[in-house]
Amino acid sequence: MSSTKNELFKTALQKKIDLKTKPLGALGDLETLAFKIGCIQNTKSPKISNPTIVVFAGDHGIAKKGEVNPFPQEVTAQMVYNFINGGAAINVFTKTNDIHLKVVDAGVNHTFENDLNIINAKIDFGTKNYQDQPAMTLTQCQEACFKAEKIVTNIYSNGCNTIGFGEMGISNTSSASLLMAYIMNIPITECVGSGTGLNSDGINKKSNILSEIYNKYNPQTPQEALATFGGFEIAMLCGAILKAAELKMVIVIDGFIVSAALLVAQAINKNVLDYCVFAHNSNEQGHIKILEFLNVKPLLSLELRLGEGTGAALAMPLIKASADFLNNMASFESAGISNES
Repeated sequence: MSSTKNELFKTALQKKIDLKTKPLGALGDLETLAFKIGCIQNTKSPKISNPTIVVFAGDHGIAKKGEVNPFPQEVTAQMVYNFINGGAAINVFTKTNDIHLKVVDAGVNHTFENDLNIINAKIDFGTKNYQDQPAMTLTQCQEACFKAEKIVTNIYSNGCNTIGFGEMGISNTSSASLLMAYIMNIPITECVGSGTGLNSDGINKKSNILSEIYNKYNPQTPQEALATFGGFEIAMLCGAILKAAELKMVIVIDGFIVSAALLVAQAINKNVLDYCVFAHNSNEQGHIKILEFLNVKPLLSLELRLGEGTGAALAMPLIKASADFLNNMASFESAGISNES
């Protein structure tokens, strides 16, 4: 679309929003959201079709030592079983809001049975401990991104135009902190939070350990940083976000881990931000700083710090509502209501 044609479209879309039966701007952030979705879909009548949340799960080598994580590594696999059995928060919220849920084994340190309702995209049985060596090779990182692209493409081909992402992986807040420090060029201490429940002493210890790790390496590109500090689930999140943007899908960004993956994705291709809706502002200090760095406003602020895509699932009704008011709310003209302003 030419720049002139694009500006004409945006003007017409904003006019449609403004002429609904309400005071100008009275629906606040829902109006901004409707405008964004209309621009993503390039239509004045956008719709949310087959919304889906994909949860990528992977294990981290550093978790085996238990120095940065209050829960043992085995919890990753146990939570994947909980997802499959419908017992997790993400299961409840996706069911409540009529959202499809896909669970992906990106690299859990466990062998799942073949007949389970899980997408097997395993790269390896967890990453290496980046205290000793890079988390993964560049080849493994590229493979993770490629597998995620295929998963997103398949979901898109089944009629989905709105996709959210979640994750599960004990110690993945450590990887997210390292990637955040690299992309944003800030100290690790500004990135580290309580994760799954560290106290102040635990946070200080975690900061010191991650600072040593960060200073050990010197990645030259975002891709190399992703391979050095990431998890297989974070690499897949990055690839999935890039592919969803390429397919012009509405991308619902969850909390700290997904936002850290987005930091890498937007460092690779800035255009991905044009397709992202930010679900919530989590209770992790790192997530708050990422949102400030990207200069974006999330839809919700519920002090969540669970992951799993729960924030994305909770935001989905607002995303649907923004499209519905644009399509179904009367205009002043159609309702025969005076609008002198």
